[in-house]
Amino acid sequence: MTLLYPAWIPGHHSPTGPIDKVAGIKVSANGQAIKWERDQGDVHAFHLEVPQGVDEINVDFQFLSPQNGGQGRVVMTPQMLNLQWNTVALYPAGHYSRQIQVQPNVTLPQGWHFATALEQQSHKGDTVSFKAIDFENLVDSPIFAGQHYKKVDLNPGAKVPVVLNVFADQEKDLAISDEGLKAHRNLIQQMYKVYGAHHYNHYDFLLALTDKLGGIGLEHHRSSENSGERNYFREWDKSWLGRDLLAHEFNHSWNGKYRRPAGIWTPTYNQVKRDHGLWVYEGQTQYWGFVFSARSGLWNHDQAMDMLARLAATYDKGRPGMNWRTILDTTNDPTIAQRAPLAFRNYQMSEDYYSGGQLIWLAVDAKLRELSGNKRSLDDFAKAFFGVNPGAWDVLTYEFDDVIASLNGVQKYDWASFINSRLKGHVNLSKSLNDQGWQLVYDDKASDAITAVEGRYKATDLTYSLGFMVGKDGSLKDVLWDSPAFNAGLSPSMTIVAVNGVQFDGDALKDAVTDAKTSQAPIELLVKDFDQYRTLKVDYHGGLKYPHLVRIKGQKDYLSQVLKPR
Repeated sequence: MTLLYPAWIPGHHSPTGPIDKVAGIKVSANGQAIKWERDQGDVHAFHLEVPQGVDEINVDFQFLSPQNGGQGRVVMTPQMLNLQWNTVALYPAGHYSRQIQVQPNVTLPQGWHFATALEQQSHKGDTVSFKAIDFENLVDSPIFAGQHYKKVDLNPGAKVPVVLNVFADQEKDLAISDEGLKAHRNLIQQMYKVYGAHHYNHYDFLLALTDKLGGIGLEHHRSSENSGERNYFREWDKSWLGRDLLAHEFNHSWNGKYRRPAGIWTPTYNQVKRDHGLWVYEGQTQYWGFVFSARSGLWNHDQAMDMLARLAATYDKGRPGMNWRTILDTTNDPTIAQRAPLAFRNYQMSEDYYSGGQLIWLAVDAKLRELSGNKRSLDDFAKAFFGVNPGAWDVLTYEFDDVIASLNGVQKYDWASFINSRLKGHVNLSKSLNDQGWQLVYDDKASDAITAVEGRYKATDLTYSLGFMVGKDGSLKDVLWDSPAFNAGLSPSMTIVAVNGVQFDGDALKDAVTDAKTSQAPIELLVKDFDQYRTLKVDYHGGLKYPHLVRIKGQKDYLSQVLKPR
């Protein structure tokens, strides 16, 4: 017999099953130990010889969850737990995962609350038993649990409940403002207005407000795992950056979980998933994450526009890798890099099917509007493609040709060529905003989005001028390939110590960039490069540059219609 530990985890798009955290494996039958041996080529597979007459085996092991971020994502703290069933289960080889029945049980710390898409069967003491379910949907139904918990109905009075389950490090972080509650309730209704159907019998948002548990945003059919800053609700006006996460993950119930690229839906968790459909799965979901955040009030209109300007600038100036790679090729990145940090990410690129895919779909929306005299949009495609079979929560797969056929059902056009020129080409994807009636410009005033990003990451963002982002301590986060900083010799391994002979800080660096506009002298940066110190001269005189969107005169404003509530 062969037992498998899940390797290819849905939503990760790569073989990230944390087999390195498994320890203490013991197999027995009828009270006798059974020897096991790990497969020499597949470390997720365990072989054992089952004695004659045995009809049940017992497997014991521990999942040694990370104790700090250096060991992996922290999934349990003194206040909170994120239990993902794939981390604590083995299953028999030779069977479709969706045909293996499981009776799940869990024992939680005393007095803790829990939330999950699983349906409860009994609750005795601190042990909860859930109704039997197939292994595929078990893995798709994680648990959040903790000491501090609040449950909020986001669709009051509806037959199909949608619930927000909030867990927090501290009780005070659970306070939800009227404005915050209204925006989250609006999110449900705005998505229903587009899709006209849902694909679950109930839905649970699992949200952790924490600076202890590891960050997450992971989609499931009837739930999603999400995390946010502790001030997510407490300081509603300040916490808007990242509030598109719930919109993104909720959208996956339609796009990615119900309608799924055929290459991603495999019979087991140990067969290779083929990710070429991620430009729809993640790219269009990234589009809707922004759009539904604006339509619901999770973001205001100006915040959405600032985020779109930053997105456009990424592909106007911040992705030199587009000269040699395509968006389609980046769908291989979950397997290539598995989200590990990369030197010169802007040139190597990584999972650009998210944001690059988003820009492709912005272009599709604009073309639909143009061809139909503004009578058709991506909303119509979404309803036709994802809003089918109300209430069903199995899986309906698709291929590239299915996407094209559905687009043609909305508006006839050569959609294959239109999309492939962007998906497989080397084009400036920021022009998608031009198609929407808006032009990308740069000035010396940082937008709220740039300011929020700098605050979140404690960094100074000079990507569009000198060509890098630098941390509060002077460490370079990334250096834009072929930028003024790159050509002066800066690289991500360095730390800036001084600017023009003065101790480094972000404001001093910005002042130096501003002063250089009226000077012929280069900006001098004293840097530490491993154990060496040297001065590098950046010959740049263009001043501070930050992205914004402005209207194109005489062209229809489709983008404002895209962001307008339905």
